[in-house]
Amino acid sequence: MSELLKNIDARTKLAGTNKLEILLFTLGKDSRTGRRETFGINVFKVREVMRVPEITRAPEMPPVVEGMVSLRGVLVPVIDLVKYTGVETDAKPEIMIVTEYNQHVQGFLVEAVDTILRLDWSVMKVPPEMLNAQMGGLLTAVTELPDRRLVMMIDVEKILAETANYDDESSYIGIKPLTVGRRTVFFADDSSVARKQIEKTLDALNVGHMSANNGKQAWEELQKIAAQAETSHTPVTDIIQLVLTDVEMPEMDGYVLTKNIKSDPRFNGIPVLMYSSLSSVNQHLGRAVGVDEYVSKLQPQKLAEVITRFLS
Repeated sequence: MSELLKNIDARTKLAGTNKLEILLFTLGKDSRTGRRETFGINVFKVREVMRVPEITRAPEMPPVVEGMVSLRGVLVPVIDLVKYTGVETDAKPEIMIVTEYNQHVQGFLVEAVDTILRLDWSVMKVPPEMLNAQMGGLLTAVTELPDRRLVMMIDVEKILAETANYDDESSYIGIKPLTVGRRTVFFADDSSVARKQIEKTLDALNVGHMSANNGKQAWEELQKIAAQAETSHTPVTDIIQLVLTDVEMPEMDGYVLTKNIKSDPRFNGIPVLMYSSLSSVNQHLGRAVGVDEYVSKLQPQKLAEVITRFLS
């Protein structure tokens, strides 16, 4: 297991090249379909992979949360992905993938891990609506491997929001509306949960918003906005005043999107904030492509604070 994840930190150099590495895993053969589906998670988010340790059951937790484990003295919640996804299988989870998001550590129970693949974000596609509906909106991207296996990237923000209560209404209490006139933010994120959270934060700030589901779509929409501004002989800054982007997105990641924006003089004066759940994200490279500031995901108050500072 340790060899599988050796030198993860060295992989941060992939950031900015529109590439990623994903850890493949399975949840068991689904008795309804007769298939053993393959799922993926970004290696950036994986701290370690281990055999399932002894789990301490805890009361008043969602059914998909098996309990807690102690990892080097720290209690970590354990989520059973087989139960969460609704896969009907007799397979018993034997592996725990320990992940970290915004300094929050949790374990995911899976049947088995396969290998680590290096891919280009351009081959990661937005999941078909029908497939995502079947998976309960759990997917952010899909790709087909040379052996014809379909790999499905899971929306971890959605899992955490629903199991750890990271997005309750109290998260937005105290956010004050801006008093500096109408402002509009353009944001891009492949997670439906993250997009909803951003919208609620911007609405609380009384800030207008436009959005895209991935970097490629965002860049196409931003080019349309720039062309509209040129046609009307107005600066782009009259239409949007800030861009907020995720890092991980199918087709084009946030680094490439930021590089495109910062290299186009039509967007001069528009700050780009990077909204990320990657605790080990390479901020040095982000600065190199022009990111103005990072904001951790699942923290509406912090997001509102940074947006207010830039738009004021």
